[in-house]
Amino acid sequence: MNLYFEEDGAFKAGTVLGQAGSAYQVELTTGRRTKIKASHVFFSFESPSAAELIARIPEAAAELDPAFLWEAAPEGEFGAADLAAEYWGDSAGPVEKAALLVTLHANPVYFYRKGRGVYRKAPADILAKALEALERKRRQEEQKKAWTAEMVAGKLPEPLARQALALLVTPDRNSIEWKALSDAAAETRQTPLRLMLALGGIASPWRWHVDSFYALNFPRGRGFPDNLPEPPQTDWAELPLADDVDAFSIDDSETTEIDDATSVKHLDGGITRVGIHIAAPALMIERGSPLDAVAQARMSTVYAPGLKTTMLPENWVAAASLDEGRVVPCLSLYAWVKDDTFSVERTETRLERIRMSANLRYDKIDSLVTEEAIEANTLDIPYAHEISWLWHFAKHLQHGREEVRGRPEPVGRVDWFFALEGEGEDAKIHVKGRRRGAPLDLLVAEMMIFANSTWGLWLEEHSTPGIYRSQRMGRVRMSTSPGPHDGLGVLRYAWSTSPLRRYVDLVNQRQMITALRGEPPAYARNDVDLFAIVSQFENIHALYGDFQTRMERYWSLRWIIQEGLTSIEAIIVKGDLVRIDGLPFMQRVPGLPEDLPRGRKVELRILGCDLVDLVMDAQLVRVLDESLTPEEEEALEEELNQELEEAAPAETPETPEGAEAAEAAEGAPAADAAPVGSAG
Repeated sequence: MNLYFEEDGAFKAGTVLGQAGSAYQVELTTGRRTKIKASHVFFSFESPSAAELIARIPEAAAELDPAFLWEAAPEGEFGAADLAAEYWGDSAGPVEKAALLVTLHANPVYFYRKGRGVYRKAPADILAKALEALERKRRQEEQKKAWTAEMVAGKLPEPLARQALALLVTPDRNSIEWKALSDAAAETRQTPLRLMLALGGIASPWRWHVDSFYALNFPRGRGFPDNLPEPPQTDWAELPLADDVDAFSIDDSETTEIDDATSVKHLDGGITRVGIHIAAPALMIERGSPLDAVAQARMSTVYAPGLKTTMLPENWVAAASLDEGRVVPCLSLYAWVKDDTFSVERTETRLERIRMSANLRYDKIDSLVTEEAIEANTLDIPYAHEISWLWHFAKHLQHGREEVRGRPEPVGRVDWFFALEGEGEDAKIHVKGRRRGAPLDLLVAEMMIFANSTWGLWLEEHSTPGIYRSQRMGRVRMSTSPGPHDGLGVLRYAWSTSPLRRYVDLVNQRQMITALRGEPPAYARNDVDLFAIVSQFENIHALYGDFQTRMERYWSLRWIIQEGLTSIEAIIVKGDLVRIDGLPFMQRVPGLPEDLPRGRKVELRILGCDLVDLVMDAQLVRVLDESLTPEEEEALEEELNQELEEAAPAETPETPEGAEAAEAAEGAPAADAAPVGSAG
């Protein structure tokens, strides 16, 4: 005797070997033996054999139309055997009964299972909707297969082309568009991104890197909302005018956000008053205003070679920028300095107006401002005397920080950056370098460090909450709790000198202005928004920094391709990690000898440049005799420590050439006095 039964949710047939009570010992068609309860048996049969029954079921089931069975099925619950009798009458044999069971079980849209071998047909209205859904799914599956075939054949379907970027950046993995792309990528043995590039859905690697960043971080576009108000039309006459200030700024020619300037005035008694003047957008942008919400969402201006997306709209930047010839409101820090020792006797913070005398430009004067020219008093540029005096003051400030840090600032490192001739990915690439510690860089960097450290203490002394950067035991953190910054060698450090470009500086400026006016602080000590700003800024600033790094890697590889290089020199950083000489580019080169010391130079053969993954395929040609100087090696050590600590940059430059000296990435003190153009 044979049985047709259910075991573990599957329908099976087998030959009875024995029976004990309500259980059967059965040998399956596979040869396996099992024990089956009588309640799990649908029916018994003598012929055909169990194996033949199983073999004949698919053909018999294929002849059954579930729609017709649904029409023939009675209302209410029914047994499969009853429906078989209704359908075939007395001619229903084991094969027909099994085929019917399989058909009922395989069509849950038509029949609801109510028990073992017991079913109920679906209500007509629900069945209609289910069939409609099945038909829709069938059509989608056909469409997916058609799109997949098109892409495998080298053609991108128009519906996928329209949403190419979204499919890669924010894919709906349940959509047929994504499934078709994924299937085609798998079939062509490449990633969805590379398939889209090959098919033209993404125009180029450059477009991918740029557009994907903005799609993720600026989902509403790079522009500003149309409903933002205009800047206030006022001359700020209620603020005192500092008519004895001759202020000048030092920025790159491309800079539009001029937010810091300096002045020097010699007084009687061997005293010089140094002024550090910072643009005051906090006077114009109220907390919680629509523009403030936009600035808080952006948190910072975005920089990358050839790209800039400002934190504030152009008209608001223009209203607050320290442009030449304007009378502008600013937050000024004055320091009274002894001429013979350059020691600071006292400082004072003022909210005032100044008349901007000049906007000096790095790219016009940087090559002229050398230590030799300063020492020989042969500097022939506007404000030569003031710049020379400030350089000596900056050297004094740097020396003081070095004593606190316990080690000198490393010198000699060159910060490489790109000057792009033309726009977009077709620009001609020029690689330029600026040696860290150059006079103008040192001057501006030290003035900014001095202002941020002084104002960090000032906020604490005035019991006004602020946002601080601190560093202890090599770890940098941002918080509302003041603490020392060991890397910079200062007691307190609060970003305050870039309020046009960085939201944290705008917040700290608000706090200082309220304190100067004797008003309650804009943010109380326990203000949850203040804590949220700290967290949000660090996250967003890290994303922006990563984008800048990725684009620097892109342009490095593009420059290698442009120049047609087949080999290049690199410097061993650690193990198989190297820095490409003359480019802002680091990567690993597998296969390098493990015993190569840090700083040793090697020659690499360039096998290829991947503009998508931003890596260079290279192999070692030879180890060169040349190594870094001790100063260069120390700078490299500092930079490596900085990258390992993942410290964020303190001052983001206006352009790759830099608009403002970076006070820098706190992971390495060298970077805290980083030159113009350093991204930290």
